[in-house]
Amino acid sequence: MTPITSLDLTGFTEREPGVWTDATGLVLSVHFFPLVPDLPAPLHEFERLRARIAADVGGRGGGLIEAVPGTVHGVAAVRQLIKVPRPGGHGQVFLGSWTIPKDKCSTVLKVQAAEGAMTGTREAVVMAEVGPEAYFRAHPYAAGGQFGGLPYHVGDDEHWDTRFPDHPLTLVRAALNRVTPTVTLDERFRRLPPFAGPDESARPAPAPNTAPAAPAAAKRRWFRRADGR
Repeated sequence: MTPITSLDLTGFTEREPGVWTDATGLVLSVHFFPLVPDLPAPLHEFERLRARIAADVGGRGGGLIEAVPGTVHGVAAVRQLIKVPRPGGHGQVFLGSWTIPKDKCSTVLKVQAAEGAMTGTREAVVMAEVGPEAYFRAHPYAAGGQFGGLPYHVGDDEHWDTRFPDHPLTLVRAALNRVTPTVTLDERFRRLPPFAGPDESARPAPAPNTAPAAPAAAKRRWFRRADGR
């Protein structure tokens, strides 16, 4: 049901079509949107693209940790790491995603994990080590400012992941790094025209940091497990 025909799901258990979980609480999901991608700028204007993504995420109360260009199975894509307040409770949810846009559609690979009962340990330890003045920083995509929402700080840097191997951000980043090279895309999708830019008149697809249901129009059964089933 997405152009992703296979990926390595070692350690994950299927919970529903297109959604898997593992023992650490990670949720991995794949999505297909048969609409012009809702990215706010084309990939070749990446500085503008990530600044607008960061502003949008901040405006909704979250925080964009990073947005970087890359490829998935040779197709141009954007990787995002986002943090949002945990719904109905304290703590945060961390989401990592690849959005693979084409001219009239897109597919998204997403991994997410939430903090448990114990929250803020990583942030407290890092702040104690670097000091409050060095802990908070201007957002790198905001030209010296912030975007609102959750603040940008050094505690989210990948540098600290080895110190906090069980933290949800560490788990999300590691899972995305492991799974991405194993993704295979349907050749029909790979040959589609590239994403040229947003269509302001089109109805936007759900953002990568939500968990949308598969659109009813997406009836192609593209996806299969890594074992071929």
